[in-house]
Amino acid sequence: MKQEEFSELEYNKPAISVIIPTLHEEKLLEKTLLCFSDELQKQYGLEIIISDGGSMDATIEIAKKYTENIIIHSKEKRQTIAEGRNEGARIAKGDILLFINADTILEKPKEFIQYVYEWAYNGNKKYAALACSVHVLPGERTLSDATFHGFFNNYIRFFVNGLGLGMGRGECQIIRTDVFREVGGYNGSVSAGEDFDLFRRIAHKYKVHYAPELVVYESPRRFRRYGYARLLWNWTINALAVMVTGKSIAKEWEPIR
Repeated sequence: MKQEEFSELEYNKPAISVIIPTLHEEKLLEKTLLCFSDELQKQYGLEIIISDGGSMDATIEIAKKYTENIIIHSKEKRQTIAEGRNEGARIAKGDILLFINADTILEKPKEFIQYVYEWAYNGNKKYAALACSVHVLPGERTLSDATFHGFFNNYIRFFVNGLGLGMGRGECQIIRTDVFREVGGYNGSVSAGEDFDLFRRIAHKYKVHYAPELVVYESPRRFRRYGYARLLWNWTINALAVMVTGKSIAKEWEPIR
């Protein structure tokens, strides 16, 4: 299917489901939602899904301005981000699931969505999932940010995915819906490393493609709080723990707002 052939009559369900997990994200959520304009939603068949972990701020009010697809976690036990993503995927109708964090924005929204759409319907079918290039916003970027993200993006692209191990950072992961459901989605019991775990399981059966054309910008708030050395160590030990035991070292992933 070519994009220019798309119409509501020819395609009566969404093509791409954009799933955004949230928890107290009133400061940044709107910037993320603005990436997915009404024009893009209509042109490429997008649906926007907010999966909220029980926000007590203005997150839900902001979300309601952009979508009716809102799930709110109401249980006493705190929801993991993996559970939040799974809840969003549970109601998704698109052929493609685009998971993006509430503090992450697309560098070039139209080109990004067009790339995903073309991959979904006209692209290489051997790729079951796409990993994105993640950076800090240019206006907030320091030398440390540029150095770390340059290294880590290349590590994921050439080493991890180059060896067929499968990896894509949780800031933005793009997966064929049928594959996501086949592998059982995210491991909801994992508090950290769930993004690595999902792509690792997908890579056991299919290919994961790192797409440098797909650039997203994330908030540096966590890096500012903890520093790169500490976060890299935490990511590494949690990823190894998930690989060996199926569980993360971290019992909770602390929200930084």
